[in-house]
Amino acid sequence: MNTDKLYQKNQYLKKCTSKIVEITQSENTICLILDQTIFFPTGGGQSCDKGKINDLEVSDVYEKDGLVFHQIQNNHSNIVWNIGEEVICEIDWEHRFLNMQRHCGEHILSGILYREYGGINKGFHMGEHYMTIDISLETMPEIKELTWEMAQRAEALANQVIWSNAPVTIKHFDTREEAAALPLRKMLVLDQDISIVCIGDTENPADCVACCGTHPDTAGQVGLIKILKVESYKGMFRIYCEAGRKAMDIFNQYQEIFSYLSKRYSAGTGDLLDKMAVQEDKARAVRTELYTLKQALIRDRLSSISDELKTLNPSKQHLFVKEYDDMKIDDLLNIGRPLIPELSLLLLLVSRKDKTVLLFSDGRLDCGKLVKENAPIYQGKGGGSSTNARALFPKAESIDVFVDLLEKHLR
Repeated sequence: MNTDKLYQKNQYLKKCTSKIVEITQSENTICLILDQTIFFPTGGGQSCDKGKINDLEVSDVYEKDGLVFHQIQNNHSNIVWNIGEEVICEIDWEHRFLNMQRHCGEHILSGILYREYGGINKGFHMGEHYMTIDISLETMPEIKELTWEMAQRAEALANQVIWSNAPVTIKHFDTREEAAALPLRKMLVLDQDISIVCIGDTENPADCVACCGTHPDTAGQVGLIKILKVESYKGMFRIYCEAGRKAMDIFNQYQEIFSYLSKRYSAGTGDLLDKMAVQEDKARAVRTELYTLKQALIRDRLSSISDELKTLNPSKQHLFVKEYDDMKIDDLLNIGRPLIPELSLLLLLVSRKDKTVLLFSDGRLDCGKLVKENAPIYQGKGGGSSTNARALFPKAESIDVFVDLLEKHLR
C-alpha cells in the first residue's frame, strides 16, 4: 500500500488523525509509517514539513517507494507505539506556508526565465538563508549570458504575475500521455502518478511544470520575489533569490543597514553612495599618509640600530635587544631582515603587545634552533630558519626569562 498524501489534496490542511501501519525503532529514533499524512517529505528541492505527532516533535520526513516515513527522536520514555493505533498529526503551519511561498515563487521566476530567455532550470534548492536556481541557456542560441539587467527584468515580470494574483492549480495525472498535453516548460521524467503545477491561464501560463511540492492556490500569496545575486556556475548561471516572508525579512535587514549608514554619513537615499565615496577617498589618503610615515619610521629605526651595532664588541656582547610596542610584527621583520648581512651577534626585536620575540643572525647562530630548544621551556612556541625565527609566548612576562636564558646560553 502507499501512504495517502493528504497534502496533495488540500495543502491548507493543518491537522489530521492517522493510523500507524508500521513501526521501526532504533536506539536514537522511532520511524512511523501512517495510512495517511499531512506531512510533506523532503523532495523536489523543498525541505520536509515540521510538526508533531501526538505532541512529539517530528525530526525528519522522507518518502520511499510510495511510503512516507515520519522520524521522531527516541527519548526512551514510557510511550508505547502500536500498529493500528490512531495518532494526531499537526504540522508547523508557519514553516509550511513559507515553503509554499518560496517554492511557488521559484516556479514563477523559472517560468519567466524560460519564456523570456530560454533558460532551463537544471537545479533548485531551498536553503536556510536563500534559494538557488541553476539556469542553463539552451533554447535560444542567440542568448549567451544572463546579465544582472536581464535578471532584474525577469524579477519585475515575476512580481507582476504575483501581484496579478494568478491562480495556482495542481493537476494529478495517472499517465505521462495525459500530462504531456499541457504546455510544460520541462520534459516529463515520470510515467505515472504525475502532479503538474500550473500558474495562470493553462493556455498561456506563467509556468507549467511537474512538481511534487506544496504551493498556495493563488500567486498573490507569494507576496514578493527578490533576486539577490547572479553568478556563473559550471557552465550555467546560478541565481540567488528569496520569496515570501523570507524576501521581506531580507528587505528589513537591508533597511536596518541602510538606516545605520544614512545616519552615520548624514545622507539620504539620493546621496548616500556619493558621501560614502568621499569618506573612502579621505580614508585612502590617510592610509597612504600613514604608510609613508611608517616606512620613514622603519628606515629611521633600521638606521639607528645599524649605527648602534657598529659600536658593539661581539666578543663581549652576544645579543642585542630592542623593544617596539608601536609596530606590528611585519614592520619589525622589515627592520630586522635588512640587517642580517651586517650582524655579528644575535639581534632580538621584542613586541610585548604581541608577546613575541623575533630573532635575527647572519646564520652562524641558528635562530630556528634557539627557538625550538629554549622557547618551550616557558610554554612558548615558534620556529624559523637559521637567520630569522620567532618565539610566541602565552604571557609577556615569559619574554624576559627567555631573553635571559639566551644570553646565558650564548656566553
